[in-house]
Amino acid sequence: MNIALIQADLQWANPQANCKHIEEIINGVALPAGDGIIVLPEMFSTGFVTKPEGVAEPVDGSSLQWMKAMAARTGWAVCGSVATQEGDDYRNRFYFVAPNGEIEFYDKRHLFTYGGEDKHYTPGERRVEIDYCGVRILLQVCYDLRFPCFARNNHDEPYDVALYVASWPEPRRAPWDALLRARAIENQCFVAAVNRIGTDPTCKYNGGTTLIDPYGRVVDVCEDNAEGVIIHALDMDELKRFREKFPVLNDAD
Repeated sequence: MNIALIQADLQWANPQANCKHIEEIINGVALPAGDGIIVLPEMFSTGFVTKPEGVAEPVDGSSLQWMKAMAARTGWAVCGSVATQEGDDYRNRFYFVAPNGEIEFYDKRHLFTYGGEDKHYTPGERRVEIDYCGVRILLQVCYDLRFPCFARNNHDEPYDVALYVASWPEPRRAPWDALLRARAIENQCFVAAVNRIGTDPTCKYNGGTTLIDPYGRVVDVCEDNAEGVIIHALDMDELKRFREKFPVLNDAD
């Protein structure tokens, strides 16, 4: 399984410009043949909007349609979160779009009360794991990273990769780096995490997009304060051998 992590600068509340820019980034890299996943930041088409009125899209809006078109063209799944609206209900929705047009989604469970996200959005009701090309994947968004019980792996049917998409500000970068490694170690899984760079009306972001292996080792990381792409093949056979040799999950609570 291949994965591509896209660290990008985002324009505030401008879906058309952001989708076009991210598409240019993707077009500028050589995606390996075979199955793969392209991972984008949290609210990749608008930046992190805590007040979604007038900015959030319908659940079948332009950002999702762009994701479907990109997945179909590249042959890779495309995922990232979008501010969505259905009636009076706003969600921070993490879409996972397969090349055949099939859509899975996870609504962010832990809303960032410190930034007022909880005052406008409805939290998700369920944890979401999906199976894509034989790989089990946990979908997580930003602040979810601080709640390890929510991400705890299941020893009976463990997930293999945890995907974190985020708009994680520069002043709290140290916890981002530490907690991502912790999630990989304690859940004996790959962690693929995408954060943005640039600024919005309230925060500065310096990146930290990274891939971490099940041992907690950083496989690759994007340069701080610069756009970049990490492309890597995830070795599921090595993950299986590690779990069999050192069966930590069997002793979990």
